[in-house]
Amino acid sequence: MLYAIITEDVPNSLPLRLKDRPEHRGRLQDLSDAGRLLTAGPFPAVDSNDPGEAGFTGSLIVAEFPSLEDAQAWANDDPYVANGTYAKVSVKPYFKAF
Repeated sequence: MLYAIITEDVPNSLPLRLKDRPEHRGRLQDLSDAGRLLTAGPFPAVDSNDPGEAGFTGSLIVAEFPSLEDAQAWANDDPYVANGTYAKVSVKPYFKAF
């Protein structure tokens, strides 16, 4: 089943994001390589594809996992959780209608 992982960053999270970005993206690449990633990306803090110093306010990941518990465990193991980039992480079942 697909699950949406919706995160909210702490204020001024850009330095934290940059520090652990390679490891974070590596985990997403692993999901993609396994054919389990539908989409992933951050929410720019300003109305621009390149927010620069404004950074990001959170992220959305939609991926396939065997269960809600597995999706939650995967989300909890993200380096952005460990380093404090994310203030909040929600994991919800997702149904792709279109």
